[in-house]
Amino acid sequence: MEIVLALLTGTMVAGSVFLMLGRHLVRFIFGLVLASNAVNLLIFAAGRLSTSRPPLLSQGGATPSIAMANSLPQALILTAIVIGFALLVFVFILFYRTYEKLGTVDTEMMGDAESAPDSPSAVKRTKP
Repeated sequence: MEIVLALLTGTMVAGSVFLMLGRHLVRFIFGLVLASNAVNLLIFAAGRLSTSRPPLLSQGGATPSIAMANSLPQALILTAIVIGFALLVFVFILFYRTYEKLGTVDTEMMGDAESAPDSPSAVKRTKP
């Protein structure tokens, strides 16, 4: 099962890099979300999927009769989900402000839109 998760994680990372190297900001955001999920899956796979050994017992301690889950990867994944969500909200705000200011989501056109005389960013905004 670990090999399947490793291949899935590698595929997700490759897909996220492909999306983030695109010209459009929307593809970049989808790539960022996919990379965040790939990291969560990597942490999950690194926490061992087998239940043959309990994770939190001292040496020479009694082995419990029921299967136990490793709690450290679960806590790390929950923390990564919260941080990933905060990063995603921040990127959405930056995306919205960039689109509002430049009027485009194409990264190659952003440089042209910034220097064009009729662009929304070239117009000086005055306070009433």
